[in-house]
Amino acid sequence: MAQYAGTPAEPARPCPDLPVYAGDDLGARPDATGTTFRVWAPTASGVTLRLFRYGSDAESAVEEPAAPTGPFASRELAPDEAGTWAVRCDGVGHGVYYDYLVRFPDGTTHRTADPWARAAGVNGRRSMVVDLARTDPDGWEADRRPHVASHDLVIWETHVGDFSDDMHSGVPFEHRGTYLAFTYDDTSVDGDGEFPTCVAYLKHLGVTAVQLMPFYDYGSIDESLAHDDPRHGFNWGYDPLNYNVPEGSYSTDPFHGEVRIRECKRMIQALHAAGIKVIMDVVYNHMFSADNWFERMIPGYALRRRVDGALADGSGCGNDVATEHPMMRRYIVDSVAYWAREYHIDGFRFDLMGLIDVDTMNAIRTALDELPGGATILMHGEPWSARETALDPAAGVVLADKRGLPYLSPRIGAFCDTTRDAVRGHIFYHKEPGYLSGAAADYADDIRHAADAWRGTPHETASVAQVIQYVSAHDDLTLWDKLCAAMRRLPTEADYAADDVDAGGRCADLMAANRLAAGIVFTAAGVPFLLSGEEFARTKRGDSDSYRSPAALNRLDWRRARRLARLVEHYRTLIALRRGNPAYFGGARTIVPRDDEVVVFRVGDDCVAVNPVGETRLQPTVALETPAPYDEVTKIAPDDWRCLYCAADGFASGPAAAYDWAVPSDAEGASDDAVALPLPSVEHRAMPLPPYSITVWRRWRHG
Repeated sequence: MAQYAGTPAEPARPCPDLPVYAGDDLGARPDATGTTFRVWAPTASGVTLRLFRYGSDAESAVEEPAAPTGPFASRELAPDEAGTWAVRCDGVGHGVYYDYLVRFPDGTTHRTADPWARAAGVNGRRSMVVDLARTDPDGWEADRRPHVASHDLVIWETHVGDFSDDMHSGVPFEHRGTYLAFTYDDTSVDGDGEFPTCVAYLKHLGVTAVQLMPFYDYGSIDESLAHDDPRHGFNWGYDPLNYNVPEGSYSTDPFHGEVRIRECKRMIQALHAAGIKVIMDVVYNHMFSADNWFERMIPGYALRRRVDGALADGSGCGNDVATEHPMMRRYIVDSVAYWAREYHIDGFRFDLMGLIDVDTMNAIRTALDELPGGATILMHGEPWSARETALDPAAGVVLADKRGLPYLSPRIGAFCDTTRDAVRGHIFYHKEPGYLSGAAADYADDIRHAADAWRGTPHETASVAQVIQYVSAHDDLTLWDKLCAAMRRLPTEADYAADDVDAGGRCADLMAANRLAAGIVFTAAGVPFLLSGEEFARTKRGDSDSYRSPAALNRLDWRRARRLARLVEHYRTLIALRRGNPAYFGGARTIVPRDDEVVVFRVGDDCVAVNPVGETRLQPTVALETPAPYDEVTKIAPDDWRCLYCAADGFASGPAAAYDWAVPSDAEGASDDAVALPLPSVEHRAMPLPPYSITVWRRWRHG
């Protein structure tokens, strides 16, 4: 491969020529007799450590109203190796809060928390010394990452608050919207024991990985307010404040720094006990503010700056992290490894990965691989940015955007927006249709390519495991809302509410499109991914950027899940199909040539057909006789195909109960069809494909 000169970008200032510290002891490290504090501040002229009994002055005023609110002690750090400053404090240990006053040669002084801190007080303005062993929940030493084979991976994205904020979630009030909501394994809608919610629902659905939107300490929520305080607000959390500290608003006590750590670990432990991997959404491309702990500690180093000194803004959030600068790369690599090691995280999703350089991403992969069992830890991200960033033209930096994917480890995946837009329509032009919403003929060939993970096209990756196949995520319109926009133009509340979704009903066409979208994703090669609630037509009433919209709009509606249980059962069936047949993950697809909107392909012993039009179409079985790659040469008899599953109006919600496909059928909606049509069957050497259907057929092997 020819050497790539670097990602095109605005010219940036070169990296400041500062020493690189190679030690692994930055931050506050307690032991049996005290704590050693070390920071990297190579341009400082002096650093003062201040020690506090509380994480904020407000707490101090309440707990000790007669005592002064300032620090109880201060110590000067001494200059040390490679631009670091350090001090040893005997008698100082777990639970002591601290910050720094950093002085510079020009006479300025910056107050800052510790960028390398692993615990913090309320709202993260003061760091905390933490003995991590004291934060481990009971049984933590026995916690293990679930073993989930690549071909069984199904990723379900949610937000810690959204997961249980609904008053009907069955989670007790005091734990709704918190880490501890995940520790309940038997919740149901309104606690009636009938329709499962939260972790019980995840086990019922069959997902194998939960991707959690940011749960490091972020800056947009006032943690001091009670969860039900109207001033509390809501935020997705893409505004990092303390990268190595869990968010306090998800804990039952944000004032004591060890509580959020323990409860975060309990959440992960509970998901592991359910056999579910935990993927952490991380944001190393920008920070909450340009006025952050790094810029206060090492001014001008952490963020990219244009030649004129202005901040680069490829993130659209006001600043871009200079991931290519050696100490920022070191920080990011160490941070990811820390979460994997200390919190047993199973995977990482990188927000705006297209702003992170490929050398940093590959260094993270190497660091994770060096951990015990680290080769199983997942990595994937968004191979794009919001805008153009700024890079030093002489540095030859290659960013991990689509152009940089060939330079990434083949074990780092990327979201495939090409599949997404082909299925549902353009992400930014809400009314523009896709294959399922009015432009089937225009996108049929793209769907055929998507089914095979775009192999043999310019979008092909080194491995199908790199292809995250999806049609909805937290960003932009939900799948249901996009279908409403494209198929209704002016959606009504009844459309968003998914009223009357049965055959012939007002929203039957939207429901059919949702079913087919799921069918395409779950039968395609690659890794299937879905936004939580997509499987019950989740709506945000057309809000395409709900990052700070009310919690009531963002939370999962568990009664809607119960009401639309047939759609849930459709997703459950597709997940079971995929997990029962490894060929769906990476097996080559044999695309059956057709000159209409219908997409038909073979994978392993199965044939999948997607009919997006309102009339029955036929698929001649003679065209299926061609052997698939590496298949035996013997032809398949024209009538040796049996329909296992048909997702269309009038057909049962669950799979066929024959042909060795063991899928539970006891779920709500699986058998409540009053009169279900019989599954289609081959007639006159042709498969009938009902209107707006996805059908799965399997080769019947005699004997």
